[in-house]
Amino acid sequence: MFLARQDIFEELVSSVMSFDADKVMDATRKALSQGIAPVSIIDDGLAKGLRVVGKKFEDGELFLMHLVAAAEAVQRALKELLEPEISKRKEKRESLGRIVLGTVAGDIHDIGKNIVAALLFASGFEVYDLGKDVAVEEFVKKAKEVDANIVGASALLSTTLPMQHEIVKAMVSAGLRNRVKLIFGGAPVTEEWVREIGGDGYGESAVEAVNVAKRVLGIKV
Repeated sequence: MFLARQDIFEELVSSVMSFDADKVMDATRKALSQGIAPVSIIDDGLAKGLRVVGKKFEDGELFLMHLVAAAEAVQRALKELLEPEISKRKEKRESLGRIVLGTVAGDIHDIGKNIVAALLFASGFEVYDLGKDVAVEEFVKKAKEVDANIVGASALLSTTLPMQHEIVKAMVSAGLRNRVKLIFGGAPVTEEWVREIGGDGYGESAVEAVNVAKRVLGIKV
């Protein structure tokens, strides 16, 4: 049975807000089987659902565990179902900018970074997530490779904070600093620290990180 496009999109949004990865996968498969383009599934369904979850979290209506569950569910559907289809069909999604993300070397905490990646993606950014324990050189290499507009690095341990400064210095040495904005976050990070090391923006929370990314690129928040 074929559903109206709007019903399909509503089901996708609802699946994200169920915080159940299997429901998100089922809704995504159904949308694909009914001929909905992968990019539309993302923009009008999954990303929309993530934005709603992010707003409810920001307003105190949901908890961190809800944000984590929704982000992980959407990321699974993207990696397993949608990205292969987009690649096969050579579809292109409109992008606000290209962002390279990662948790700095020596730090294996990535829950916050994963949420930031998911919310940035939901907001329309092209996200290249390098994962955790990422060497400074990897940030620089990926920024060059994808012609990044922003590099974002998270540090959850005070002992790994200096790696954020190393990233700034490496971007200067590589001649990329003038065209790549640098944003930083993580529990021990402060606005003063980011200013001290020469960064462009500080995200106090995952939701705020999206606004910071927009602001440093001159996009209206």
